Amino acid sequence: MAGPASPRRLTLGQARRAALAAQGLARPRPAPWSATTRDVQRVVDTVGVVQIDSVNVLVRSQYLPFFSRLGPYDAALVDRARDRAPRRLVEYWAHEASLVPPATWPLLRFRMDRAAEDAWGGMVRVAREHPHLVEAVLTEVEERGPLTSRQVEAALAHEQPRATGHWGWNWSLVKQALEHLFWAGRISSAGRTPQFERRYAALRLVAPPAVRDAWTDPDRRPDPAQAAVEMVRIAARAHGVASELCLRDYFRLRSTQVRPAIERLVADGELEPVEVVGWRRPAWRHVDARLPRRVEGRALLSPFDSAVWQRDRVEELFGFRYRIGIYTPAAQREHGYYVLPFLHGERFVARCDLKADRAAGVLRVRQVTWEPGAGPQDRVALEQELEAMADWLALPGGPRPDEQP
Repeated sequence: MAGPASPRRLTLGQARRAALAAQGLARPRPAPWSATTRDVQRVVDTVGVVQIDSVNVLVRSQYLPFFSRLGPYDAALVDRARDRAPRRLVEYWAHEASLVPPATWPLLRFRMDRAAEDAWGGMVRVAREHPHLVEAVLTEVEERGPLTSRQVEAALAHEQPRATGHWGWNWSLVKQALEHLFWAGRISSAGRTPQFERRYAALRLVAPPAVRDAWTDPDRRPDPAQAAVEMVRIAARAHGVASELCLRDYFRLRSTQVRPAIERLVADGELEPVEVVGWRRPAWRHVDARLPRRVEGRALLSPFDSAVWQRDRVEELFGFRYRIGIYTPAAQREHGYYVLPFLHGERFVARCDLKADRAAGVLRVRQVTWEPGAGPQDRVALEQELEAMADWLALPGGPRPDEQP
């Protein structure tokens, strides 16, 4: 009897092109400013998860993946998908703080159920030490929401002295209670204010009825093992070709969740084991993943774009070692502060430190670092992409290089 067939063998170029196609970076863009709700939905369906970040030196990060795939578009389309019924996007802790389709929301129930163990320290402590405050905050949000944390604090007259040691962690008890309730899935978010404050809301105001039932009814909650299969399926489609680490990182899952899910998807014929030349780890290809012979992508990518989340993967696929500068002390930054990789064709050819100078109306190009082998066509393509970004950000002065020392 013949033994099992050897895994299919893919070249590094095939795996790289499959990855770009799976992320929607090989698809032609619509004409500038012509993107519709359907185009935004197509991006959501393709990537599955859009990370949120508060840094606004260029633009809030959740808007950039759509620009990278659609070119100049009306960012209000993303706000509308998040903030208005029927919502096409809801916020929760998926990769990090993220926007996901409503149907993905109940799959993360396992994380909500572990809020008392896995949430950050302040959220755990407030639930244990101040349960009456947590319930009061819940009642306020359910009766009067959507509300920001400041509005809830004012309503409950529970303003707490704020520590000043670190800007990111000086939350009041009310803020901690809100974040605990959000993590635990007892309240949700109806969007963000222009100042990036979350607008906490009752579940009934945010979730479509079918999703809300799966969210709140214990008898209708997804089985945790099946939920893991669904999340690995989403991750596999978004990767094209992936290692276990890639599939695990997309929703920040554990090996004990991912390995059985991979086995299930292989048994069902949705994933096939493959060998990627140069990879030391086993890999799998989603059977629907395209293997284009050529990719002509052009995109500036957010540091928080799902295409570059897994830094080891980026280095293995593209030979591009990428680290974000905002978490590095200034004296140790090599390429700048808010550094966006620039994709041209199927290679990352440069990294650009950008800033939207809204007062001056220009896009500051603070530093560009070219990769070895970048040529004149890459430089022209970057100039065109920077012009498009300046247009999208309503910076009439266009891109303007900072003087280099």
